[in-house]
Amino acid sequence: MPVLDREPSKDLGGGDGLPKLPLPDLKDTLDMYLRCMKHLLTEEQFNKTQNVVKQFGAPGGVGELLQSKLVERREKKANWVYEYWLNDMYLNNRLALPVNSSPAMVFPQQHFRAPIDSLRFAAHLISGVLEYKTLLDARALPVDYARGQLAGTPLCMEQYYRLFTSYRLPGPERDTLVAQESSVMPEPEHIIVACKNQFFVLDVVINFRRLNERDLLTQLDKIVKMADSEEERLPPIGLLTSDGRTEWAESRSVLMRESTNRDSLDMIERCLCLVCLDDASGHDLSDTARALRMLHGGGLAKNGGNRWYDKPMQFVVGADGCCGVVCEHSPFEGIVLVQCTEYLLKYMIGSPSKLVRAASVSELPAPRRLRWKCTPEIHKLLSSSAEKLQRLVRNLDMHVHKFHDYGKEFIKQQKMSPDAYIQVALQLAYYRCHGRPVSTYESASIRRFQEGRVDNIRSATPEALAFVKAMTDGKLSTSESEKMEMLYNAITAQTKYTILAITGMAIDNHLLGLRDIAHELKMEKPDLFKDEAYFISNQFILSTSQVPTTVEMFCCYGPVVPNGYGACYNPQSDHIIFSVSSFHESPQTCSSEFIKALEQGLRDMRDLCNYRKSTCSLSKQRKDRTLETHTQTDSNWQSQTQQTAADLTNSQQPLPQVLVKTSDQNKTEAQSQASKQGRH
Repeated sequence: MPVLDREPSKDLGGGDGLPKLPLPDLKDTLDMYLRCMKHLLTEEQFNKTQNVVKQFGAPGGVGELLQSKLVERREKKANWVYEYWLNDMYLNNRLALPVNSSPAMVFPQQHFRAPIDSLRFAAHLISGVLEYKTLLDARALPVDYARGQLAGTPLCMEQYYRLFTSYRLPGPERDTLVAQESSVMPEPEHIIVACKNQFFVLDVVINFRRLNERDLLTQLDKIVKMADSEEERLPPIGLLTSDGRTEWAESRSVLMRESTNRDSLDMIERCLCLVCLDDASGHDLSDTARALRMLHGGGLAKNGGNRWYDKPMQFVVGADGCCGVVCEHSPFEGIVLVQCTEYLLKYMIGSPSKLVRAASVSELPAPRRLRWKCTPEIHKLLSSSAEKLQRLVRNLDMHVHKFHDYGKEFIKQQKMSPDAYIQVALQLAYYRCHGRPVSTYESASIRRFQEGRVDNIRSATPEALAFVKAMTDGKLSTSESEKMEMLYNAITAQTKYTILAITGMAIDNHLLGLRDIAHELKMEKPDLFKDEAYFISNQFILSTSQVPTTVEMFCCYGPVVPNGYGACYNPQSDHIIFSVSSFHESPQTCSSEFIKALEQGLRDMRDLCNYRKSTCSLSKQRKDRTLETHTQTDSNWQSQTQQTAADLTNSQQPLPQVLVKTSDQNKTEAQSQASKQGRH
């Protein structure tokens, strides 16, 4: 039997009042694992895996022992999987953070007419950050409630309190997520401003008073002038943070030998966030170009050194209006990033810039440039980091596409879940491109539980495979009505697995827990976790996430394996925004081809739904006509038929547009719509 909480307490303020994450039944997880993997393996691979699973789950076997240890762990911990999951998903990962791990949120293109306009935007944004931080410090942020499947459940809020108080410290084998504890006498809060690859300390509290927007603008203007000074310019130390985690840990230990460098690192690691004032970098300001700029800065030649990737929140303000936020993912999930950035954009729309009214702090001290002592060894490390970042820049194949044919309203009219429908469309697109199904990751929030982060919805279901085969085999043997039934089956399977995942009963976290507790007990790794099928199950060639917004912006991230795709989507009422990424170095993948297949699949699925609708309408008309011939004259029958046709025509009205452009409209939108949910 799964291990559940009988009576969680009713206190909903943080995470303590929520139930503990349940522990699924061992047999249920093993059965589901086989069901998820059968159609992704050869017959020979599956037969071997079946035997391995049977042996692992045998009465009195290793599986039962490990399960009993997890039951004990669940009693002692607020969340039995959290540490295992955090290490496996992020802290043990040795890949560079940009593209591979850190997602970005791309803001609407800004139209700055003069250089001072971008600084005004940055000052206004910083004011919003300070307002939001005040809410966080007072624990005054309203509790989130679940939307979509099983709506209305309160959610754990702990991730929000790491937005501006944490830091990812690189380690030789494993990183550390450092969460700063507030002390009795906290030091004045500060932000680090990056400009021309230089780092400056911007104190936001001086003489116990928070700087107003005019003061912030004054300080930002000083920083830009200081950064322009050629003789003062220092090497682009931020590049080191873009390297692999082991390499950056080694470089950091070299930096730490000098006290000047230790002081600078300390100021960065304790800051609220970074604000990166980027130079303009090219005329291309398309969605795709802006997404690339957010993810990697364009390398050393552009703004790649104007970052510090270990900080959770880096707000980018480009002189050319290319703006957004890059986040280090280990402290929080995508929905927390969305909620924070939506608050900031709505704040900037809803509260006019306060550059004139407030009294200024007299004689503001100049912002301080962070100093670095660079030995020849550090210069060599910088060259190596710059080269690797440039390779990443060249390798990333990103395509941001707005699909305008329809959006989530059409899908809801079919009585289908928009998320499940889009996931099936992604399966169809991949199958059209590659002719096979693959392990797929869709993040599912488990914030219904204490310290809950995510589990995986395994979207490559047998039902989805049956549907995509029917849609692509080119045979006329499968009728439209049979395809429609297969689509319903695929969406039902996807929805059922989603509910399993968000209620803590999916398989990925459970298998991870069994694997890691065996390691903790210093046992030999069980055969289940040495089996080829387990490796295949964790090679997420399709890594997907729904990140919906109520403000005009979109999320993007890179693939998680060299031959994979990252597919982030933002469903709006009458359109869907897709950000698809892959790597140029993989001969198997191509983002633009994937987008083409995705568009075709979405149109085919719409046509299938419309065919069913028209068939149902015709069937209803025939039935109505049969009844009418018994009771009406020919003339009455004709007028009735014409009226029915007119009613059908009138019912096909255009869908309302939600994505808004103007400030006033955005403000109205912000007030009238609740936020939605979404990962990476």
